[in-house]
Amino acid sequence: MEYKKELVKLGLTLLEKHLTAETWGNISLRDPETGKIYLTPSAMKYDEITEGDIVVCDAAGSVTEGNRKPTIEKDLHLEIYKRRSDVNAVIHTHAEDSLVFACLKKPVPIIMDEAAQALNQPVKVAEYALPGTKELALNCADCLEGDAMACLLDSHGAVCLGKDPDQALKTAIVLEVTARVYRGALQIGQPEPMAQEYVDAMKAFVKNSYGQDK
Repeated sequence: MEYKKELVKLGLTLLEKHLTAETWGNISLRDPETGKIYLTPSAMKYDEITEGDIVVCDAAGSVTEGNRKPTIEKDLHLEIYKRRSDVNAVIHTHAEDSLVFACLKKPVPIIMDEAAQALNQPVKVAEYALPGTKELALNCADCLEGDAMACLLDSHGAVCLGKDPDQALKTAIVLEVTARVYRGALQIGQPEPMAQEYVDAMKAFVKNSYGQDK
């Protein structure tokens, strides 16, 4: 995989799908073979970032390549990779409907099949900490235990995971759609979360049966 090229493409996709705006949010990819972590630069617009702007660091956070400052949430990405060997892509979004629930400090439950398939668990809200701090990194990682694929950051946005860039992007899209549906459903009534047995069944279906290669 051409990691720098993939990061540039992901940034443009976030803008296209309205998952962020301006310079908000950040993205990283990990090469599982080398352990190198590729990060978007701090405070640069996604439609202006080039492959030369991508920052590369090691698992300890030491920059090994690039002249730009990495995203201020570097520690958040590193902490997730430290705890989750199954994750090689992290996308931090500032999408509107997800942000509504982040500001309300209200978790997003599993209310539909697609959410069960992509999110695995109800999406928790990480306790507030200032952006770019180690405290925020720890709070976020605590909410992503087990097989959780996304969490909300109190008053800030969302963090979405994947085994690769495609899955992380899917996680971000499904979270935003789920938040939008949940927001709309709350205007009519009180939607019930899916029963755990059905969530488990959908997870097993995706793992074992869904797709052309299974």
